Amino acid sequence: MNTNHPEQHATRTVSVPASIDMVNLLGPRDDFLRILEDKLDADLHVRGGQVTLSGPSAEVAKATEVLTELITILRTGQGLTGETVERVIQLADDPHATPSEILTQNIVSSRGKTVRPKTLNQKRYVDAIDRHTIVFGIGPAGTGKTYLAMAKAVQALQAKEVSRIILTRPAIEAGERLGYLPGTLNDKIDPYLRPLYDALHDMVDADSVPKLLTSGTVEVAPLAYMRGRTLNDAFIILDEAQNTSMEQMKMFLTRLGFGSKVVVTGDITQVDLPGGVKSGLRGVMDILDGIDDIEFCTLTSRDVVRHRLVGRIVAAYDQFESLTSERKGRRQ
Repeated sequence: MNTNHPEQHATRTVSVPASIDMVNLLGPRDDFLRILEDKLDADLHVRGGQVTLSGPSAEVAKATEVLTELITILRTGQGLTGETVERVIQLADDPHATPSEILTQNIVSSRGKTVRPKTLNQKRYVDAIDRHTIVFGIGPAGTGKTYLAMAKAVQALQAKEVSRIILTRPAIEAGERLGYLPGTLNDKIDPYLRPLYDALHDMVDADSVPKLLTSGTVEVAPLAYMRGRTLNDAFIILDEAQNTSMEQMKMFLTRLGFGSKVVVTGDITQVDLPGGVKSGLRGVMDILDGIDDIEFCTLTSRDVVRHRLVGRIVAAYDQFESLTSERKGRRQ
């Protein structure tokens, strides 16, 4: 007896409001339409202000949700990009995600560029920073842990919720030796702090950065410079926290003063500490778990938001390495 039932076929029509220009929805030269046709397993037919979808019921339901969310984003006044369209399609697979709510949450804007969460976990991370005094953002490179924390720090400074931003990293030698770098101690430390400077430049007018640094409104310093201080009325970010020792992590967290907020970011799979030294980030996950007003947020490879081409490059390398390993296995 054949128990296989063919999947039901469905047809639905989405009406685009007259206030929305179809070019904004479909993209210049129908670029966005091509992405939708490529990524969705439903047929799309556009006629006037209507898009008719046909195909398997589940796929038509997903395509309908995607189009509805894209229309909602356009109605907020935010334009679409190819990346936004792909994000909406990806988020439509998550029953807990509302793409338009995630992708229209503005954190900070500078020079026409707006920083927003782009995945459900990124939104949860940003919301946790709003709700808690200490937040840990843990996940691989490219998930926006530090970038979003920086954006929240700039937002808090602009809103006068804090009077200064403190950005810090442990100066751990990941393959290079500080002593062999040219220049003064500050010059030698600078490569470790450069990513924090770069993120700051993205979010604040370039002319303002030197003034903020000179006045002490923004301080970028190695973790060792935090010892013995109490940090009041500040937004403090500890980056690359996997490279702190247990003692350094305790020292840093006990710098917390009144009116301050702390965000600690790191990737527990990329520890550069010398052998035998336990990562303070790994240890703190057990020690502080369950304490009120402290939140641990985990981001995964699904939250990597770098250029689309980066994802393809990583996938190509993974495929190459897999094939290389397979060939080696055959020879042995």
